[in-house]
Amino acid sequence: MSNIKTAYETILDEIGEDRQRDGLRDTPARAAKAMQFLTHGYDQTLEEVLNNAIFESDSDEMVIVRNIEMYSLCEHHMLPFIGKCHVAYLPSGRVIGLSKIARIVDMYARRLQIQENLTKQIADAVNSVTNGLGVGVVVEAQHMCMMMRGVGKQNSSMTTSAMLGRFRSDINTRSEFLSLVKG
Repeated sequence: MSNIKTAYETILDEIGEDRQRDGLRDTPARAAKAMQFLTHGYDQTLEEVLNNAIFESDSDEMVIVRNIEMYSLCEHHMLPFIGKCHVAYLPSGRVIGLSKIARIVDMYARRLQIQENLTKQIADAVNSVTNGLGVGVVVEAQHMCMMMRGVGKQNSSMTTSAMLGRFRSDINTRSEFLSLVKG
């Protein structure tokens, strides 16, 4: 953490701030701690996140977890993008613990990246652990790099999707998922 703290000290110096004034005295340490939290997904593995919460099941109906809050940092500007993620899968003999889907989303969101890759990473991870008949993921987010700088479009949002297995090959499965996500 000391290297991250030093980097924040350098940033404050370079923008012309006085690091010794009351409001900034402890900012480099706080910012370093915050950055470690915001990127703690690098310290996690899929196996650790799952913690063996895969269970045998006869269910073959779609499982959907909607509106999972998501916070990430874009790899281009290291500014936040904030939104929600919807994940669905078709079980084939086993299901994943409900909270584990949200934990998978968090693990990948807490890394520097672009939304398109985040969406695919979540889909691939859920697919690999469930070994189901298909996975669908939709991520909707607002990007501070577009809202706070550059083009400055306050009401813009981005939607990405990743469809695997029957979610890709069967229009009815895809349509059911997308209609339930909008609900």
